[in-house]
Amino acid sequence: MRPLLDIFYPIVPDLAWMERLVPLGVRTIQLRLKDASPAEVRRQIEGSLALCRRHGCQLIVNDYWREAIALGADFLHLGQEDLAEADIAAIKAAGIRLGISTHSHDELAIALAAKPDYIALGPIYETKLKAMAWQPQGLERITDWKSRIGNLPLCCIGGITPERAPGVVAAGADSVAVITDFFTHPDPEARVRDWLAWARRRSP
Repeated sequence: MRPLLDIFYPIVPDLAWMERLVPLGVRTIQLRLKDASPAEVRRQIEGSLALCRRHGCQLIVNDYWREAIALGADFLHLGQEDLAEADIAAIKAAGIRLGISTHSHDELAIALAAKPDYIALGPIYETKLKAMAWQPQGLERITDWKSRIGNLPLCCIGGITPERAPGVVAAGADSVAVITDFFTHPDPEARVRDWLAWARRRSP
């Protein structure tokens, strides 16, 4: 049976990046759209949903839970601030699966109370693409988180490279979310192909 999240989980800022990466064989991807008008948010999510459905890829919409419900998305990711403002009952009633970001034990408790479908932990290593208020979590924290969440999938993010990914998985991660490593690469598509080759070797 296909896992809830693929072991390699890229995060992209818009539909144009979706169109570059999804046809390569990506199986789980997140649309993290920022600072867009309501019309543009709808256009981006609609286009991403259609693209991912054509290619058998699981789309996860970041933040825009109202639009996710309205447009028929089936997976959503919320940060802690978004979680505090979201209507979790409405999300659940729509049948949308939910992932939640965590950085501390308090945040983990808040996330688990929402009964998510997966938990995200980060940053594992220092990351330069996004300013983070949290220090790197490290590998021991991954093992701690996995022991606390049991059978829930654990997605780890932040400074993960192909060289670091095996250690992250060995520590307890079910999936590694990646942005900077391919986003800043001279040939992002080639880098994603490298990640996909690694994912195929690791997946059952």
